[in-house]
Amino acid sequence: MTFRLPFLALAAASLLPAAPGETALRCGALLDVRSGERVTNAVVLVSQGLIQGAGKGLAIPAGYTVVDLGGATCLPGLIDVHDHLTSDPENSGYRGLGVSVPRSTVTGVKNARKTLLAGFTTVRNVGADGYSDVALRQGIEAGEVDGPHLLVSGPALGITGGHCDETLLAPEFKFVGPGVADGPWPARAKVREVIKYGADLIKICASGGVLSKGDLPGAPQYSLEEIQAIVTEAHKLGRKVAAHAHGTQSIKDAIQAGVDSVEHCSLIDDEGIRLAREKGTFLVFDIYNDAYILEFGAKVGMLPEWIEKERKIGQVQRDNFRKAVLGGARMAFGTDGGVYPHGDNAKQFIYMVDYGLKPLEAIRSATLNAAELMGLKDLAGAVEKGRWADVIAVQGDPLANVKLLESVQFVMKGGKVYRNDLAKP
Repeated sequence: MTFRLPFLALAAASLLPAAPGETALRCGALLDVRSGERVTNAVVLVSQGLIQGAGKGLAIPAGYTVVDLGGATCLPGLIDVHDHLTSDPENSGYRGLGVSVPRSTVTGVKNARKTLLAGFTTVRNVGADGYSDVALRQGIEAGEVDGPHLLVSGPALGITGGHCDETLLAPEFKFVGPGVADGPWPARAKVREVIKYGADLIKICASGGVLSKGDLPGAPQYSLEEIQAIVTEAHKLGRKVAAHAHGTQSIKDAIQAGVDSVEHCSLIDDEGIRLAREKGTFLVFDIYNDAYILEFGAKVGMLPEWIEKERKIGQVQRDNFRKAVLGGARMAFGTDGGVYPHGDNAKQFIYMVDYGLKPLEAIRSATLNAAELMGLKDLAGAVEKGRWADVIAVQGDPLANVKLLESVQFVMKGGKVYRNDLAKP
């Protein structure tokens, strides 16, 4: 799919706060995610928040501050394209009804920092009430809050009573979710509204969900006609569309309508995999959080109905992930952070490898592929000249043991060091 986000090219400077001066990173090895080569004794040159050069034994210009990372392996900052930074699992179910928009914004400040320190330097936030994610992004861009580069959707769009509505309140409250829009033209109007208030992309609920009351994951919600209207309006206005879709038919409808990514993909069939491959649609399988939901869901207030739905669909989703890998579909790394504790994003890598991806392919899903999906393929996703100076480091070789990415020890974003557990005393 060739659709790009033209506004990001213009906004690139605003996504990158004022950066420190000139730095040289000495890496025991540098993982070139494009070629798969692990270049030993590498140097990464950084100036004004951008990479000026990277490779084996580069000369370090006078005046550069040297950061020696010893034998650690450097690689691009990781990207999670499906996160909910303003949510915590502890506020699941009815507990979440007492959380205000201002309070969720504060939660987002905490979680943005945790996610950044875990090595995720770019995140796509897909769904937040009250534009709390817009406020969080603005705080990060202003340098007032530590967090990843952030693209946000604001409220997710969905049908009355659907997964993206609020179904926990009694009728007398007369509450309607902020993203609810029924019918093609009201849905177009809602696209315009969320963009007006700061959305970088559009998130929709094409099917039912797991963590919602009164619906079924496999049941279609938005119709093909409605999704087509949303995609047409969003693309016209320079925004991409991410479609929550567990259900078989909804996945195919979303792909046929031209969405840029399908999220969850639990019940995808062979035809859906073929359509995704042919149209270049990215699939985003969140195959880690099943483990968290089944072990901890009841403790954090998830409804018994939710947990039962997860029991029925979690393993099916993982098996279909394997089928999608074998079918040649394009994968982007997304975890549904907020369903599990933030900062644990990298726990998904080992599941992706266990279910069919090679370690390099899993890492590419969170670098090159994710950057392309987000419209940032010239800015993020690789340690190359001209890109954002987003670099992380781990002890050891993540191609040999992808679980090392759960223990990131160095984080640079935009040329600024946020974490360095490798510093010599």
